[in-house]
Amino acid sequence: MSNEDFARRFGLEGGEFYITAPAPCPYLKGRRERKIFSYLAGDAASSTNALLTRRGFRRSQNIVYLPACESCNACVPVRIVVDNFVLSRSRRRVLTRNADLVRTMNGPRATGEQFSVLRAYLDARHEDGGMADMTVLDYASMVEETSVDTLVLEYRLREPGSDQDRLLGAALTDRLTDGLSMVYSFFEPDEDARSLGRYMILDHVSLAQELGLPYVYLGYWVDGSPKMGYKTDFQPLEKLTASGWVRMDRQT
Repeated sequence: MSNEDFARRFGLEGGEFYITAPAPCPYLKGRRERKIFSYLAGDAASSTNALLTRRGFRRSQNIVYLPACESCNACVPVRIVVDNFVLSRSRRRVLTRNADLVRTMNGPRATGEQFSVLRAYLDARHEDGGMADMTVLDYASMVEETSVDTLVLEYRLREPGSDQDRLLGAALTDRLTDGLSMVYSFFEPDEDARSLGRYMILDHVSLAQELGLPYVYLGYWVDGSPKMGYKTDFQPLEKLTASGWVRMDRQT
């Protein structure tokens, strides 16, 4: 299938889109993936990123991509519906466990402290993943090579008896016209009791509410991938289908 055929299949005629060669799927063993992608640049980069995120794309540096596997459609874009989000008892417990953290919103600038936390996170949680060999220069590129409205949200703990804050987690996040898109998040792996991954998602819902934005985009939910199963816990959730965004229940 040609680049033009792929673009037509996904309703993307008129743009500069390209197709990757087949590669091993990072989510489902034994499968192969392909992606359709394009580049973000110029004054329209932020609006293009927002438009394509609504159509299921994800951003990596100045590239936006969408799974385009010929024989598989397991990758499903999902987003939290902010206005209908309810703080259940379990969600409140996560917030309570992290009430001592302070969120700071920063521009897209990488720091050595962030990389140190990321490196510990990758070594503990994703030692065989695609980012396992990431260097500090790779990390700087991931954060700083952006032509859209990007934030780095840091979550810090003030150490007792100290004037120093300690970084426990961070999230690379795009601010869109209709929501926040969580590009990548990571946290101290030794802080399991805090449920920091879930906490950062809950905090993004809170931030979206503060900003008057209706959605938090979580990327892809992949049926059959244990790594992605947690996303269905954040109801109410919508998934992108051929008919548009529709409500997704926990059993979907």
